Amino acid sequence: MPRQPTIKDVASKAEVSFKTVSRVLNGEPHVRKEVRERVLAAAAALDYRPNIAARGLIGAPSRMIGFLYDNPNYSYVTEAEIGALLRCREAGYHLAVEPVDSQNDVARQIEQIISSLRLDGVILTPPISDDPSAMAMLDRLGVAHVRIAPNAEHDKGPCVFIDDEAAAFALTRHLLDLGHRSIGFVLGHPDHGASRLRLAGFERAMTAAGLKAAAAHRVQGYFTFESGMSAGRRMLSAQGRPTAIFAANDKMALGVMAAARDLGLAVPGDVSIAGFDDTRAAQICSPSLTTVRQPVDAMCEAAADMLITLAAHEELAEPALQLDFEIRARRSTAPPGG
Repeated sequence: MPRQPTIKDVASKAEVSFKTVSRVLNGEPHVRKEVRERVLAAAAALDYRPNIAARGLIGAPSRMIGFLYDNPNYSYVTEAEIGALLRCREAGYHLAVEPVDSQNDVARQIEQIISSLRLDGVILTPPISDDPSAMAMLDRLGVAHVRIAPNAEHDKGPCVFIDDEAAAFALTRHLLDLGHRSIGFVLGHPDHGASRLRLAGFERAMTAAGLKAAAAHRVQGYFTFESGMSAGRRMLSAQGRPTAIFAANDKMALGVMAAARDLGLAVPGDVSIAGFDDTRAAQICSPSLTTVRQPVDAMCEAAADMLITLAAHEELAEPALQLDFEIRARRSTAPPGG
């Protein structure tokens, strides 16, 4: 079995001292960019992985929490990050924000992040929060983690969530109460567990009303403005277009709104449009967007608080914390033809 590379091997390859390598891998400041890049390149070339367990013996907690994300909706990411950041700052912690590509080896990426930053814990946002390989790796390394909006298994470790299915049911019920019977739905990204829950809530509300969305009125989206616009054009340019469209997040709903305008349709006169999240854009667009208020900032603030509690070796009062949602009815929805 080949010998595992050591920190001295990295130092030799990068032509620096092993103390410099340690400073770079620990994310310490005041290391020249050229030196930092040389050390990281050497570590990557040697496939060097620091001994996480040994580093944990160094002493005091790092007072640093990782925030890991892979989400095309940057409004969501920003709101989530701010919630965690405010709680960390209040408690004297730092927040390390790190992107993760969920289409590649998630566990390996996260392990590399943890190898370079001595984190007291990590916040996992969707879809990372549903990746079993990531959870298994973090458990193996003994790194505390809190999942945001996991699809299921709320008993498998600390998590913060809302009832996505109930929220989608309530939003669909709002459209039905306005008098809509032909309602389209733009599905969220298939890799996100919340997408399935929101579709389930929509379908349950329609079934309870004795209705079923036409196949042409259910279009796949990917939580992006562009996919919402494409889905909107597809539904609104066809014969028998729906009188209302519910998109599984605000960004897609805004795309549907843009498609309606391109087709010369008035919102909500010709078509009502609703979304999910209640981002800042939903509040300031014209007309303002009816949506589900998901308290993303509060969810990540609570997740950071959980990790700070765990770092202090204290028990969590509620390991699985469910927060409330709200329906925010605004000017983008009205009775059919209203």
